[in-house]
Amino acid sequence: MSLVQDQIRQLDIQVDRFQLAGGRDIAALVASAENITEASQRDVSYRLSTLKAVSRALSTNTSSPLLRRRKVKELLTQARHGDAVESTSSGVPSQEADLEWLVVAKAAVQVYGMILTTLLEQTIPLSDEMWYWDKVLGSYVNTAIYTIQTAPLQLWAQAKDIYADTKEKYRSRRGLQASSEEASQTISEGWRQFYSLVQESVKVRSLNQARTRILSPFALRRTEARKKQNGLRRLREMNSTGIGLLIDEGLSFSVPDDYSMGLKAEESPKLTQDEWRSIVAKSISLMESVLRNVNTLDSGVAEFEEGVFTSVEEDPEIVSTSSESNGGLIRAGQLIDRLLVILNEHLPGQEQRSSALTRDYARPNRFIRYWPVGMFLIVFGSTILRFLANRRAVIKTWIQEFGVTVVDFWTNWIIDPVKKLIGTIRHDEGSEVAIMSKDSLKADRESLERMVVDFAIDHPDETGRTYTELEIETIRTKVKEGDLTPVLKAYERDLRKPFVGTVRGDLVRALLIQVQKTKVDVEIAIGGIDSLLKSQELVFGLVGLTPGLLISFAAFSWLGGVFGNRKGLRQNRKQGETIRVLRNIDRVLATSLPTENGMLSYKDHGLLLCEVHVLRQRAAAVLPGDIHREFLEDLSDLIDIRYGVQRQTKVVERIQWAYAKWLR
Repeated sequence: MSLVQDQIRQLDIQVDRFQLAGGRDIAALVASAENITEASQRDVSYRLSTLKAVSRALSTNTSSPLLRRRKVKELLTQARHGDAVESTSSGVPSQEADLEWLVVAKAAVQVYGMILTTLLEQTIPLSDEMWYWDKVLGSYVNTAIYTIQTAPLQLWAQAKDIYADTKEKYRSRRGLQASSEEASQTISEGWRQFYSLVQESVKVRSLNQARTRILSPFALRRTEARKKQNGLRRLREMNSTGIGLLIDEGLSFSVPDDYSMGLKAEESPKLTQDEWRSIVAKSISLMESVLRNVNTLDSGVAEFEEGVFTSVEEDPEIVSTSSESNGGLIRAGQLIDRLLVILNEHLPGQEQRSSALTRDYARPNRFIRYWPVGMFLIVFGSTILRFLANRRAVIKTWIQEFGVTVVDFWTNWIIDPVKKLIGTIRHDEGSEVAIMSKDSLKADRESLERMVVDFAIDHPDETGRTYTELEIETIRTKVKEGDLTPVLKAYERDLRKPFVGTVRGDLVRALLIQVQKTKVDVEIAIGGIDSLLKSQELVFGLVGLTPGLLISFAAFSWLGGVFGNRKGLRQNRKQGETIRVLRNIDRVLATSLPTENGMLSYKDHGLLLCEVHVLRQRAAAVLPGDIHREFLEDLSDLIDIRYGVQRQTKVVERIQWAYAKWLR
């Protein structure tokens, strides 16, 4: 639901409340009327039934509160076709007048909503157009691009001016010639004369434009961009002022303290019938005046506001209405005619003028912006196609290699690591992490034991006593613990006489045993590392799988964003747009010039409503349902201008921190 729809619903509720007293039974009223014939009763009954049907059709109790323009015109025409029934009874004409005023009020609410919607739709896109000219003026590169884009238009304008000037001079010179000379002049002489006039026109124009072209074409295009940007800014200010005038002054049935959502409160003050009818009439005049003057960019905002108020105050048809006699009845019919004029003339005319101004000041159309690219493709397109055709085999090979690379990557970095990870989880032997064979340490340790025991048996102690079985078992146990005392003692003895030990072979044997001991120690250390790796097999499996998963996720995300569902990207873009709208709202409040009572001016209020209208639409796409309802309450506080700009600024701050979770 938009801001305008909320406004229309509330105004329609207020109109219904004003007319509750007029909702009596039609048949009873007609039957109670005196001095009225049966035929007149039928006419009156039909007329009242028609008016009630029209008022019901104009009500906003449907899913779409704002009706189509054609539908409203049909209903107004239907209500205007029947004339008031003249009767001596005062009850029936009064009831008919009340119903006609109800139709006028409801139709005025619909037209009011149409005008607001039109102005909002015209004003909101102007910010993007102004940003385009900011972009052109912000960089000399962009200015150069814009100059190239508009060069054909400038040349065409120059050619038309030269042609018009030459044609005028040629006609004036021919008028001065004698008829005989004109008759004797040949065609070639005429063309030479025309060509000389063209040269003269070009020379004169070059001299006249020397001052403006002394800098560069870029300076002229920058001046043109500034002019168009200023025109868009004036158009935006006038439209926003018109919106502010309609919101603050149009159909204002309530006193200031009864404002709701910055618009109109549901609880209406007690107004007399003449007062609320006068409000409806003045609001219709206000809508006419706004539509007539909103696109007059020659005047400023202050002149526009003054002109609108003066037009409403001096409107000859704005008089205090009365329910007596046919005064109120005729008044309602006149207002229906004015509403039809608004729908048939003023509103379409304003839309045409606004479209023309927007075209004059907006960015160039797509054909002008992209003709250099199109020209480049036309000139070099055949060359590019020829290059691609000649490299067709190479390109095909690239595509095939790319496909093979993708398949190999998927197999080697995704499928195989996943299989190994599953095997690790299941404790498959084939998937275990190992850096040494399973029984390697056991075999080397048993070999070391045999070597030490054999060495000890072959080399008894210094007394020459041989080892018993118990001592040999003790030596074997010590070898398992890393103790090689018998070998080391013999090694120490042989070092005293190394030559003898070498000849006997004992020294070499002791060295080889120590080498075997070193090998066992190394295998024990490697076995510890191997045990550590086995305890972290799952971690290593996940680490090995992570790069492939990350690359695959990034690739699929990119492909999904380009070719598939862009919901996530759209969500991020909508959140960014919402933040920018909040920034614009804060800027409107910060740069506003409050009135004497501290409230926003009509222009600033209109700008604020434009931004809030956009914010409501953006927030509906990013906020959950229950949060969105709370958000609408905060927006109601934001556009409530009763308490001044400072309170509205605090509301913006509250929105920024309260909904940061969904907006950032």
